[in-house]
Amino acid sequence: MPKGFDQSLVGHPIFGVTAIGCVLMVMIYATGPISGGNLNPSVSLSLAVCGKLNFGQMLGYWFVQIGGGIAAGFCVKALFAPAASVLNVSPIAPYAWFHALVLEVVYTFMICFVVNSCAASLRNNNPDDKNQFYALAIGFVIIAGGYAAGNISGAAFNQAVSLGLDIQTGSVAMIGWGFAWCGFQVIGALLAAVVFQTLRPEDYMDTIPRANYTPDLLTRCISEFVGVFMLVLTVGLNLIMASAATAWSAAAALMCMIYSLGDVSGGHFNPAVTLAVVCSGREKCSFVHGFFYFVSQMLAGVCAGCLVSWFHACGPNKNTTLMLAPGRGYTIYAAGFAELFFTFVLAYVVLATATVSEFAGSQKTRSNFYFALCIGSCVTVGGFAIGAISGGELNPAVSLGIQMSSALHHGSMAPAMFENFILFGLWELAGGLLAAVAFHITHAKEYMPSDPAKLMSA
Repeated sequence: MPKGFDQSLVGHPIFGVTAIGCVLMVMIYATGPISGGNLNPSVSLSLAVCGKLNFGQMLGYWFVQIGGGIAAGFCVKALFAPAASVLNVSPIAPYAWFHALVLEVVYTFMICFVVNSCAASLRNNNPDDKNQFYALAIGFVIIAGGYAAGNISGAAFNQAVSLGLDIQTGSVAMIGWGFAWCGFQVIGALLAAVVFQTLRPEDYMDTIPRANYTPDLLTRCISEFVGVFMLVLTVGLNLIMASAATAWSAAAALMCMIYSLGDVSGGHFNPAVTLAVVCSGREKCSFVHGFFYFVSQMLAGVCAGCLVSWFHACGPNKNTTLMLAPGRGYTIYAAGFAELFFTFVLAYVVLATATVSEFAGSQKTRSNFYFALCIGSCVTVGGFAIGAISGGELNPAVSLGIQMSSALHHGSMAPAMFENFILFGLWELAGGLLAAVAFHITHAKEYMPSDPAKLMSA
């Protein structure tokens, strides 16, 4: 080991969730071309309900997936007993089973929905233009949900994991929790199937050319609601548990949902981004559609904030409050400028990677595959860079979710001032507007007429 290396970081628990997410990602890339890389009975169930996998094959997958989980559990017991005896799923105090139920349902929904959308949806997987981001998106759901729910439900999201960990303990009581978790995960899988079929009706329409299909406004607004809800819930759960990985987990949630729904609504999931796209022109999002996006996004922030407050009121840090305010030692102006700058970076990256026409008509690919990774990484950068200054929200819907949670539950402290939400929101929207201005300057080619005759006349 190198001289001076901090040995306390070796095997540090904070890296565990990232390790699990990464191993899932690489195994999906490795096994996807062979079996589809389901690696999760809930995923197989959701795919079958969506008509992407026949039920006979699903049952065969269940047998080997659960068998593999149980075999792995006994291997861990053989190698690491007696320490392995504590490896099981159950509610983590002070939370009760119903708190765990909600999060196992929500994040199992998320992983199944991301699989359905990224690996099985027809528009995301044109036979001549299949995407290469599917396993990246699926693996990073674990990073989003693991840090958010790990200290509440254990963050299994997979029947093979739940039973594999519990059966090896040999405790009847623990195995009971494992089967309960399996039931919660089935609910999440079925919910994912319903939402997938709602947001992607084109997969079930034989008469519509999918390449030219445009979702209606209601479908796009539901898409924005789902994406923002998952983002704000992930941020809020990390915050109430005082997680050191909040920015990393939030970035993963944003990336997964953009890859899943980018071709439905554009995957804005941020009123500041929507403002930037509207102001950038090019018929990417009209003012009217932008207004309805804004309403959907803010409503999702409110709903997620209400749910976060419920968890906060029952959690280990219930006497604290989520403060939408400058960090200790910083002024509101310093916090506002930090929010403006990094929201500008985020919105500009969205415009430059997800809305440009460079790839349109290309014979190699109809779009780039790095766009959501870039956008999510902006949250990683901004969250870690200015988290201590402003909180690093970079999103009025996230700010509203924190404000709502603080208003509903603030422990023994005063709730965050509503004026702070107004100020933070205005700074963030200003960042989106500034991004549109910068995009106009740096991407002048985007505004040139595509028709040579129009170009000559201009």
